[in-house]
Amino acid sequence: MDRVSLDLARLRASLPDWRVDVVEQTGSTNADLIARAGAGEDVAGAVLLAEYQSAGRGRHGRSWSAPAHSQISMSVGVDTRGVPPDAWGWLPLLTGLAVAHPVRALGVDAGLKWPNDVLVGDRKLAGILAEVAAPVIVVGLGLNVSLTADELPDPRAVSLSMLGHDVDRTALTVSLLGALFERVAQWHAGHISALSADYRSISTTIGTRVRAILPGGSEIVGPATGIDSSGQLLIDHSGTTVTVSAGDITHLRAAKS
Repeated sequence: MDRVSLDLARLRASLPDWRVDVVEQTGSTNADLIARAGAGEDVAGAVLLAEYQSAGRGRHGRSWSAPAHSQISMSVGVDTRGVPPDAWGWLPLLTGLAVAHPVRALGVDAGLKWPNDVLVGDRKLAGILAEVAAPVIVVGLGLNVSLTADELPDPRAVSLSMLGHDVDRTALTVSLLGALFERVAQWHAGHISALSADYRSISTTIGTRVRAILPGGSEIVGPATGIDSSGQLLIDHSGTTVTVSAGDITHLRAAKS
C-alpha cells in the first residue's frame, strides 16, 4: 500500500511544463489556487498537490476528505486565453480523459460519467471540479489511490488498491499531468472533434438512458446521444434534442427504460 510522501524533486524533474508544489495539508487546493489568482498571481501552469485536504470540494459545495497520502489530490491552473468561452466546458471533460487513460493503462476498466466523474463500473474512482478565475480555470482532481473500504469518503466510491493495484503515487501523478498537458494542448488548438471522439469511446453516459435532475426538481429523461462543441450533454427528450450544461443540473442518473 502506497502511503509514502510524493517525491517533489522527481515531480518537478519529470514535469518541466508545469510549476509543481506539494503541501502536507490544506483545506482545499482549488481554494488555494483561486486565492493566489485573486491576489494577482498568474497561476496558469501552476500545480498544487496536497497530501491531505481537510475541506476538499465537489460540485454544488459538497465536501469530502480522506486519510493523508491515500489520494492524488491536486489543482491545476489552466490558461484560457485564446480559447473561446463557449469551449471552456470541455476542460473538466478533457481532464477526465487525462485521468482515465493512464488508469486504463494499469489494467483498470475506467470510464467517464458526464460531466466530472471517473468510474469503474458504477463506483467513483475520481472526481473533477473546475472553477473559473479568469483568465485561468482552476481544475481540481481527487483520485482514490490506497483507500480501504472503511476509509472511503462515499460508500459508492472505490480506490485503485481495492481494485488490486498498488501504485506509486508520484509515477501516476507524472502520467496524469503529462496526459493533461497533451489534452490541454489539443483544446488550445481547437481540436474538439478529436477530444469528442476519444471521450465518446470511454463514456459511460453516451448511449444510455439518463435522468437529468434540474434545480427545483424538474427532470429531463431520455437517451444521451452525445456531447456538443461546448461540452454540454445532448439528451433525446421525447424526440427533441435538449442540451444540458453541467451548471444546469443537480444530478445525472441512469433512468429505467
